[in-house]
Amino acid sequence: KLLSLRMMEPMRWCSWLSPRRWLNLQEYQSKKLMQESGVAVQRFYVADTASEALEAAKKLNAKEIVLKAQILAGGRGKGVFNSGLKGGVHLTKDPVVVGELASKMLGFNLITKQTPKDGVKVKTVMVAEALDISRETYFAILMDRVSNGPVMVGSPQGGMDIEEVAASTPELIFKEAIDIFEGVRDDQALRMAANLGFKGPLQRQAADQIKRLYDLFLKVDATQVEVNPLGETPEGQVVCFDAKINFDDNAEFRQKAVFAMDDMTESDPTEMEAAKWDLKYIGLDGNIACFVNGAGLAMATCDIIDLHGGKPANFLDLGGGVKERQVYEAFKLLTADPKVEAILVNIFGGIVNCAIIANGITKACRELELKVPLVVRLEGRKTTYHSPTHSHTHKEVYVWPC
Repeated sequence: KLLSLRMMEPMRWCSWLSPRRWLNLQEYQSKKLMQESGVAVQRFYVADTASEALEAAKKLNAKEIVLKAQILAGGRGKGVFNSGLKGGVHLTKDPVVVGELASKMLGFNLITKQTPKDGVKVKTVMVAEALDISRETYFAILMDRVSNGPVMVGSPQGGMDIEEVAASTPELIFKEAIDIFEGVRDDQALRMAANLGFKGPLQRQAADQIKRLYDLFLKVDATQVEVNPLGETPEGQVVCFDAKINFDDNAEFRQKAVFAMDDMTESDPTEMEAAKWDLKYIGLDGNIACFVNGAGLAMATCDIIDLHGGKPANFLDLGGGVKERQVYEAFKLLTADPKVEAILVNIFGGIVNCAIIANGITKACRELELKVPLVVRLEGRKTTYHSPTHSHTHKEVYVWPC
C-alpha cells in the first residue's frame, strides 16, 4: 500500500473503474503460496458449491469457522449480496450454517465500496478455521526506491489502514532496509519482532515468520508482501491472518505457475483487450480519452486535463516500438467507450516514430467513422534514430472536426 500509493500520487483525483491493474490473486491463492513457504496461516478449504462448503466446514472440525467470499475487492465484510445477504465474511460455530450462507453467496453479486455498482459475481468461497486474535500487528516487505532494494515495514498497530497509522502516529512505523545479497539477518528479524510488540518466545516465533515471508518475497518475485494483521493468538501462536502479494510482471516468464492463477473473470474487458496489443490501459471515469506514449507523459496529460476542468476517461500508454496496428486497435478501444466525448493525442517523438502514429490515426479515423472531436499533438523527431535524412524536429497540432 505504501509503495503503490506513492507511485500513484499524481493520479489521486481519479476514481478507478476496476480494482485490478497488475496480477492480483484471490486471498486463498496468496495463503496457499504462504503455506508452501512455511508461513503460518489458518487451516482452510476452498469451495465452489454450497455442498462443498458444508463438507469443508465438517472436515475442519474447528470450534469456530469463518466463511469468506473470494473476490478481488476490499470491504467484503461490509458488502451486500444481490441475494439479500449482508456481509461477505461470516463467523459461525455450526457447519450447517456454512452451507446455508454459501448458497446465498455463490452465484450472486457482492457489492462493496471497491466494486462496480452492480458488484462482482462470487464463484468461490474460502472456508477457514477462525482463530481468536489477542493482538494485531502490521508487517510488510516491499521494494523501496530510497533504499535501492527491499525494505521491511512494521507497526504494532495492525488491523487498520497503515496510512492512518503513519499519519497520526508516525513513531509507530518501523523500517528495516534489507541487503539484497545478505537477506534478512537474525538481528534484524528479532529487532522488527520486538518493535511489533512480540515478547518472550513469541519474539523468536515472529522473527522466524518474518524470515519465511522474505523467502516467499524472493521465491515468487514479489514487489510487495503485506500482512495485516500479523496476529498473536491466546494460545501463543503467531499467525498471518490476511495477506496481499503484488508481483513483478517482468518475472512472468519464470513464474508461470503463479501467473497461471490469475483470475481474469473480474478483469475489465477493455484492459484485457488492450493487454493483447501490448497497450497499458486503465479505465477512468471522465469523458476525454487520452492517447499518449510514455507513462510519465500520460500521467502529466491526465493532470493537465484535470487542471483545466476536464476529466480523463482513461490512462493509455502506447510505449515505444508501437506499430500502426496497435495505434488502430487503441483507437477502437477509445471510441468504444460510450463516455468518451473527445480524444486527445499527445505524442512525443523519440521513442516512437511520429509517422507511424499519424498513419495509424488517419486509418482509424477513416475506417471507424470517428464521431467525436479529435485533437492531435505530435512533437519530436520523425524517426526513432538519428540520420542525415531524418534529423529535423517538428511540432504539429491537428484538429479533426466532429
